[in-house]
Amino acid sequence: MRNPFRTEEEAFRFVWLTILYAALIVAGSFINVWVGLGVFAVETALIIWWIFMRGRGERPIQQAPPPHPEGERRILVVANETVGGAPLLEQIRKRSEGVHENVLVVVPALNSPLKHWVSDEDGAREAAQQRLEASLAAMREAGIDARGEVGDSDPLQAIEDALRTFAPDELIISTHPAERSHWLERGVVVGARERFALPVTHVVVDLEKEQS
Repeated sequence: MRNPFRTEEEAFRFVWLTILYAALIVAGSFINVWVGLGVFAVETALIIWWIFMRGRGERPIQQAPPPHPEGERRILVVANETVGGAPLLEQIRKRSEGVHENVLVVVPALNSPLKHWVSDEDGAREAAQQRLEASLAAMREAGIDARGEVGDSDPLQAIEDALRTFAPDELIISTHPAERSHWLERGVVVGARERFALPVTHVVVDLEKEQS
């Protein structure tokens, strides 16, 4: 099932609006039962209208990359803490064999819902930028032609944003092992395969094992 929320911010906002929705109905009911019913009817109608308009206003997701130079392969890599892991570098190197690789690395600026809600993202973006720069340096040492950017805090939204400007031939998502992966718990890999019409490769990076 596709996640109805495009970003964590939308999901967090929905929780607060739901609380407000219930509070207004309760407040109206204290005044009069008919007032409570009236508030319920008006709020429900507004929610139905918002869902309808939101669906009509969604931008289409790019389905296929436009033509690009013969022999070039565009690879979109999305990773956070595992962005510099050896298995990821090896997978990119493998996918680049025999072609001129054009690699874009996107590191989502992961943040807590509260800080995201109040637009306090400086720390998250700075940390993501540091991880990105270290990863790009490792890729250059491995002979991989890559560039990168810090993306939206929601991995699926970060992928969608990159699709609109980069148009990759394939997508590589790197995560921690299942027992330690927040992304896998949120269904990022499954969601990407359902939502985007391009090949998706999932790479597992065990940083604890690499560092031992």
